[in-house]
Amino acid sequence: MNKKKIGLVSGVAAVGAALGLSASYIVTKGLVKIAIEREIPKGIPQSKKKISGSPDPTSFSEQLRVCAERLAATPMEQVELYAQDGARLVAHWYPCENAKRVIVAMHGWRSSWTNDFGMITDFWHDNGCSILFAEQRGQNNSGGEYMTFGHLERHDCLDWAKWVTERIEGQLPVYLCGVSMGAATVLMAAGLELPDSVHGIMADCGFTSAHAIWKHVVEKNLHLSYKIHGYMINNICKKTISTDAHDISTLRALPNAKVPILFVHGSDDTFVPIQMTYENYKACASAKRLLVVPGAGHGQSYFVDKASYESETRRFWEEFD
Repeated sequence: MNKKKIGLVSGVAAVGAALGLSASYIVTKGLVKIAIEREIPKGIPQSKKKISGSPDPTSFSEQLRVCAERLAATPMEQVELYAQDGARLVAHWYPCENAKRVIVAMHGWRSSWTNDFGMITDFWHDNGCSILFAEQRGQNNSGGEYMTFGHLERHDCLDWAKWVTERIEGQLPVYLCGVSMGAATVLMAAGLELPDSVHGIMADCGFTSAHAIWKHVVEKNLHLSYKIHGYMINNICKKTISTDAHDISTLRALPNAKVPILFVHGSDDTFVPIQMTYENYKACASAKRLLVVPGAGHGQSYFVDKASYESETRRFWEEFD
C-alpha cells in the first residue's frame, strides 16, 4: 500500500474513532442527566424500565399506586429546614398518639415518599411509630439541582434526625429507614456522628456505591461497555457534583457504624443486585441483622412477604428500642 493510501486509511480511521467517541460522549451525557439532574428527561418512564432491568409486576404496580394515593391524602404537617449547603429541604411529619419510636424515612431515586412508603406506613403507624417522610434533594418539592446518590443526602438525613430529636425532645428512639437510594443514604449516614437518640437503621435494597450501581446498570441492564462510558461518567460526575463516583460509598461508611442495622433485600432484584447488600452486611461494624426475601424484585420485599418483613422489623425494634 502506498503512502497516500495509508494516509487515507489512517485519516478515515481517525475520523471514525472521533465520531465514535463523540457518540459515546453524547450517550454518556444523557445517562448522567437521567441519573442525577433534577429535570426529568423526556421518556424517563421507558428509560427507568430499561435501567431497572425488568418491569414491575402489574399487581405490585397497582397496589403501589393505590397505597401512594392513600398516603398522599393523609393529613400531615409539612416541615422545612435548610441543608448545610443552603438547599431548602421539605418533609412531612405524621405523629402517632402514644408513640413508642420515630422513623425518618428516605425515599429512592426518582421516586417519592408516597410511592416508596405507601404500603408500609400503616404497619409502622399501627405499631407506635411517628414518621418523618423526607423528600430527597433534587427531587419533588425539596431544593438542590442534583441527586448525589447519598453523598449530600447522608448529611440531609443527619439534619432530619436532629430535627426529629428536637421535636420529640429526645424522649423516643429514632430509626433511619431508606429504600434503594434512600437505603444507601441511611447507610452512608451510619458513618457520621449520629444523635444518641438514633437507635438503629433499616436499609431495604441499598447499593454499595455510585460507581458500582452505575456499572451494573450500564453493563447488565443497558448492555453497554462501562470501559467506554465509565471514565466519561466519572468525569462528568466530578464536574457536576464535585465528587468521584467511587467516593460515594456505603462501604467506606459502614466500618464506622455504631448503631444496629437491619438489611433487607429481595433475591430477584435486577436493579440493585442482592450481592451489594451482602457486601454492605459484611462491611458493617455494628450489630446487624439480615432478611432476604426469595422471589422479591427491587423494593418489593414487603409486598412479597409481609409476614417475614413485619416479624423481623418488630424483633429489631424489641431488641434495640
